[in-house]
Amino acid sequence: MNGKRNYAYKAMMEKNSKIYIAGHRGMVGSAVVRCLAKDGYNNLVFRPSKELNLTNQQAVELFFNKEKPEYVFIAAARVGGIYANNTYRAEFIYVNLQIQTNLIHASWKNNVKKLLFFSSSCVYPRNCPQPMKEEYLWTGILEPTNQPYAVAKLAGMETCQAYNDQYGTNFLSVIPTNLYGVNDNFDPQNSHVVAALIYKIQAAKAAKSPEVVLWGSGNPRRELMDVDDAADAALFIMNNYAGNCPINIGWGTDISIWELANLVGSVVGYKGRILFDKTKPDGAPQKLLEVNKLFSLGWKPAIVLEDGIKKAYKWYLDSLISYH
Repeated sequence: MNGKRNYAYKAMMEKNSKIYIAGHRGMVGSAVVRCLAKDGYNNLVFRPSKELNLTNQQAVELFFNKEKPEYVFIAAARVGGIYANNTYRAEFIYVNLQIQTNLIHASWKNNVKKLLFFSSSCVYPRNCPQPMKEEYLWTGILEPTNQPYAVAKLAGMETCQAYNDQYGTNFLSVIPTNLYGVNDNFDPQNSHVVAALIYKIQAAKAAKSPEVVLWGSGNPRRELMDVDDAADAALFIMNNYAGNCPINIGWGTDISIWELANLVGSVVGYKGRILFDKTKPDGAPQKLLEVNKLFSLGWKPAIVLEDGIKKAYKWYLDSLISYH
């Protein structure tokens, strides 16, 4: 694998291709596993963290030397909401840099045909023009609360591009919008917006509380996508796109937090009042991806927001029952 690759080349995975999914127990990775299995891919490889420490370079290289995967999805990461990102800043940059660098380097050394790295929309500047186009990367200051995580993700995308340039690899980066769904993290300290709203509003319903108070003004707007849609997009990109530029995954539409909270309240069946504490921070005023590049390839999302929230809420209730 020497020299620069012609980026018009597209590697199509066979149904029996050996595919490694890093982070298969997380929300994104588990969705990728479901999507691959649903589409008939039958040679999937994964390891739980207790068997393979992805921050250990030697362990990762031994795994690749033994298993020789042909295709790799990197969904493994240290993730969390605003509180976790801002509190565990050193962990977020160290762990994510270790994981992605070890996996990308081992993929090159073992002649992986194609790799897909999941980045994050937080890599865009805090005050990025909306909707956020791929060419807006690196054009401004990042959101301070999650800057270490964003820097790690930017480094992962740059690593993919650098290996493509120097070694002729076929390593892709995708930038998904805010995701939610099955296997989401509903911990109130670490959850993202949809899971946090489901947790808080369901707790208010269970306690028969007449009101629930949420952070911020409710005015910020967020684009949201069911994780199964994102996994489907990633599989489509793996099979239909080759290029050295990252590609956004999203709907191209957004909703205010106030509207989202009321939609979640309707799905949960909460009859009390939903209030906002404007003394609490809002975060970025808007995060909306420009998705023309993805849509022009022929892919479109299928799971509308209300249906996705119903599915996520059912999974959350089922997990509460199984836990207890």
